[in-house]
Amino acid sequence: MRLLLTRHGQTDWNIARRYQGQSDTPLNEKGIRQAEQLAKRLSTETIHAIYASDLSRAMNTAKAIAAFHSLYIHPDARLRELSFGDWEGMTYEEMSAHSPELFDAWMKDALNISTPNGETHQQLAERVQAAFHDIKAKHKDETILIVGHSGSMQTLLSLTLGVDLSRYWQFRISQASLSEMTVYEDSVVLNLFNDVSHLAGKPE
Repeated sequence: MRLLLTRHGQTDWNIARRYQGQSDTPLNEKGIRQAEQLAKRLSTETIHAIYASDLSRAMNTAKAIAAFHSLYIHPDARLRELSFGDWEGMTYEEMSAHSPELFDAWMKDALNISTPNGETHQQLAERVQAAFHDIKAKHKDETILIVGHSGSMQTLLSLTLGVDLSRYWQFRISQASLSEMTVYEDSVVLNLFNDVSHLAGKPE
């Protein structure tokens, strides 16, 4: 399977550096333009299926791409961003001020410690792994596009490339970037990573 990965376009919360999590924040004007630029780049590709997080910023990015291919978008809540619970909409500084001790513990071990009413990174990894397993089983020898979020795409890369989940943040996934993997039965090869050559201006 040839797997194309992207992150949704920009939102206003991206600009404000607010943790969006599973809040359904929409694309802003730049984000819509980024989705259109990515769609144009992929317009000549043969894509057999598109899967996307069911949050609107991912779905609308996917819709821009799907328009060139007359494809149905498969929404999948398992591809959503990490849930930050009560901290969604906050900045890094606001999260730290809200619950300093919990914030410090979470920063040290997000794999096992969750934000208030949120989920752990381990829980994120389990649902992303399950989604990937199902997609892989259905689409042997096909080209598949997944539209997700920085957290879910970083996690998918970590899982497939054998990188420790605690180091998932070392993968930079820019808005509307393009990455590509070849997926074999028991291994994957990363062919392209975080390419933003189709976008005008500095990547976010």
